[in-house]
Amino acid sequence: MKVSARNLIPGTVKSITNGMVSSEVIIEIAPGVAITSVITKHSVEDMGLKEGDAVKAMVKASSVMLVTE
Repeated sequence: MKVSARNLIPGTVKSITNGMVSSEVIIEIAPGVAITSVITKHSVEDMGLKEGDAVKAMVKASSVMLVTE
């Protein structure tokens, strides 16, 4: 699959918590650093996702803001 997004972050599925409709997928992108993705339960099943799978988190954002104290 080819995508135009440049914000692809490789990682490993650490856990999947399924709800009635959506699922929370925790992706470890570095030791002790994780990204959480909430996708439909159907997508988890359709993609055959399971713990230990290598995935890429695709981030779509029109801007990234920074805040200081």
